Amino acid sequence: MTQNNDARRRDIAISFEFFPPKSEEMEGQLWNTVRELQDWNPEFVSVTYGAGGTTKAPTLSTVTRFLTDTPLATASHLTCVSATKEETHQVVDSFRKAGVTHFVALRGDGPGGVGAPYQPHPGGYANAAELVAGLKQIGDFEISVSAYPEKHPESRDQAADIEMLKRKADNGADRALTQFFFDNDNFERYLEKVRAAGVKIPVVPGIMPIQNLTQLKRFAGACGTIIPAFLDERFDGYEEKPEERAKVAADVAAEQIEDLVRRGLHEFHLYTMNRAPLVSAVLDNLGLSRQTARSAGAAA
Repeated sequence: MTQNNDARRRDIAISFEFFPPKSEEMEGQLWNTVRELQDWNPEFVSVTYGAGGTTKAPTLSTVTRFLTDTPLATASHLTCVSATKEETHQVVDSFRKAGVTHFVALRGDGPGGVGAPYQPHPGGYANAAELVAGLKQIGDFEISVSAYPEKHPESRDQAADIEMLKRKADNGADRALTQFFFDNDNFERYLEKVRAAGVKIPVVPGIMPIQNLTQLKRFAGACGTIIPAFLDERFDGYEEKPEERAKVAADVAAEQIEDLVRRGLHEFHLYTMNRAPLVSAVLDNLGLSRQTARSAGAAA
């Protein structure tokens, strides 16, 4: 798939997700990636928070560097798992002092990780909807939340999932960023149900360019994302051909976004996995131009 980059498209807004590095080598990779991707002028970037709140310090350090060393509007993920309300407020205060005004408010996974049984802290926020309400009481933050087109693995059913999203929106969330998905028909049906439930905030599709299909399948299984059969067909025969595989991956992600644009979507949140080449290839395929997107301030 190719697009004429001279078109200098302005009908697509993008944001990126990064995660805190866990080693000196990964630190170097992250900031090389950021230097490459910031030229696309995303609306904002977000930095994740680990299971059980285990990466507060690395997240704070990473977010602080984004805010001080880059022009990128930066949001910090925030979870309420395994913490009292007071402890969560202390975390919020430390991030606010660093300049954070935009949070991605999440319940979070317990110390056992994705799929492990979740137990709310008896003195804490029970879920993300309560966390959103708490954040709004603390300050005038911009707040993004999560949404699950294929249902959160722990939700009773999709209706319960959408009801939780509505609670988050009613409590003050500004937008929802979805779990990654690959079935656009299913997403469109989901969005129709979300709107029918009275949720009016933007629901931004989460797009995962496929770095490694085998690894993605393992991750997708844990978080409830369906991997359509057509992906096996598209990637068949490229296991030992990294350059050709990367081209297929860029085509798949760009085609998914193009189809969603035709369906009326214009904002997309890309999961970078702290790697730039594939994400840049996707944006090149879409005809986006570096340095032509909407400029971002120092903080969202």
